[in-house]
Amino acid sequence: MRLMQPEPAAALLGLRAMKTVASASGAPGKAQLALMEAARRVILHIDADITTLSPITPAELAAGFPSVDLRHQFVHGLMVLALADGVPSRETVSRVEAFAEALGIATPELANQRRLAEHHTTLFKLDLLRRSQVGDILRNQLDQHGVLALAKSVLGMRGLMEDNELAARYRAWERLPAGTVGRSMWEYFQSNKFGMPGERFGFPEAGLYHDFCHVLGGYGTDPAGELQVASFTAGFKQTHPFYLILFAVLIFSAGFNARPTAEAYTTVGVLGEPGAAERMFAAIERGALVNTDLSDKWDYWPYVEMPIDEARHRLNIVHAA
Repeated sequence: MRLMQPEPAAALLGLRAMKTVASASGAPGKAQLALMEAARRVILHIDADITTLSPITPAELAAGFPSVDLRHQFVHGLMVLALADGVPSRETVSRVEAFAEALGIATPELANQRRLAEHHTTLFKLDLLRRSQVGDILRNQLDQHGVLALAKSVLGMRGLMEDNELAARYRAWERLPAGTVGRSMWEYFQSNKFGMPGERFGFPEAGLYHDFCHVLGGYGTDPAGELQVASFTAGFKQTHPFYLILFAVLIFSAGFNARPTAEAYTTVGVLGEPGAAERMFAAIERGALVNTDLSDKWDYWPYVEMPIDEARHRLNIVHAA
């Protein structure tokens, strides 16, 4: 997933459309303004005063957006914008839908955002989990480890059982030399009090790439760090990368718990924090440089005994800007 830069004329049209969506239910929110300003500087590279931009119709936008790939990127951007300050209103979603229709973009994500705005939250969450990285993780867990391991991992993730034999394999990372990937992972789990695979509340092995991204990418586990990890992963993920960003924005900026677990922690407006939107875009670009899709049945075992800098070099994880 790479961020495309439109031509200046199209960029200005896009920024006007973003403001039109953000103003659907009144004045744009703090996070929406921060996101638009970050997009202006980092992606669009145009000089414009967002506060003075005039509204635009869907037809006007479509006339100036010829690229299909750019249209997809822009609609995804509008969806993030709609969620930046909380669960969007029906009016906001209607504006997003109108621009998407004019651009010829119809996706399940758009239908799901309508469900969310209309408070059909169970249907929204079920479809989101099925199509998102959560569904990918469960399918990969089944493919890689079998039915029994999938069942155990789901029960373990819910805190209902522990697989001591499996957990022992990961706890052994404590004995690796300091500075290796495995030892760094063990320290990460201990410092955050997270469950390792096989432990109660531990994540399935097929989803451990998320934690590797925290460690290899150097990202924190606070809301801003989680948004960066999701964006970094979206950069290298080959299938449905936008769902990662959507998932994180829902939890940490829209305040909606999209998780499959009982954990209920959410925040509102993380994209409004200083620099958060810029770091999101930077993480996408950094992830796009990674030479392996770590989310697609990546075998991490050959890396656990490597020095962490060597592993980063092999995977082309460049230093964060």
